[in-house]
Amino acid sequence: MMRDGGGITGEPHWGGTALLRPGVLAFTGSIGTTHLHAHHAVQIVTATTPFTMRDEHGNQHRGTKVVVPADAPHRVEVGAPEGTVVFLEPESAPGRSAHLRALRSGWTVAPVLTFTRRRPLAVVVDELFEHLAPAMAADEEMTRHRAVDEALRVLPDLVAAGPVGGTELAAQVGVSASRLTHLFTEQVGIPLRRYVLWLRLRLAIICAHAGDDLTGAAHNAGFSDSAHLTRTTREMFGLAPSVLSRHVSWDLDTAV
Repeated sequence: MMRDGGGITGEPHWGGTALLRPGVLAFTGSIGTTHLHAHHAVQIVTATTPFTMRDEHGNQHRGTKVVVPADAPHRVEVGAPEGTVVFLEPESAPGRSAHLRALRSGWTVAPVLTFTRRRPLAVVVDELFEHLAPAMAADEEMTRHRAVDEALRVLPDLVAAGPVGGTELAAQVGVSASRLTHLFTEQVGIPLRRYVLWLRLRLAIICAHAGDDLTGAAHNAGFSDSAHLTRTTREMFGLAPSVLSRHVSWDLDTAV
């Protein structure tokens, strides 16, 4: 998890700008230290100066580019004043690609992201996806099934209204639930249930920035309570919701 600031005097504090879209959380700014933690998202970090990651076995991973596999315990021991961090859904094509590279080649031997200073995060993410999953990027030029397009259109409103059932959504867009599940994963690049979860996280951040407290933001986004929202953000990113809304300006991108 992120700390509110650096653990050592003179260490950088977390702060900057972030982008959230289904399947990816990207951040650029100063990278602070963290406690030992693990999260489900694959984490890609690049910085202008060397930083240090330490894994659960005490091994040090130092450099300007590090890829942390999904669910791998780690901590940022030495941060960096300027860098970029991208969290990828491991069930997405780009996330699987980055995860496998880190496992096969090592955390510091698998860089997939160049430093992104003064470049829009949306552009950075698009280029990263093209690099990690070129087949998926090429497929995006093909016409999506009408049921997938309709699902993408109605899902934000459905998520805001309450629980989203796969069977009900499939009936609304005119295909079977199994067909929609297959088409959605194939053409969007992330399973439907995970896409809905990312939409809920996005809605929680929107509510928090609109003035809701953590409990209100959690309820309005479809989480059972603030503890449920906190568990979800920690499991996905190793971050508490308070960190996601503190010292960070947001671009809540709707691209898929």
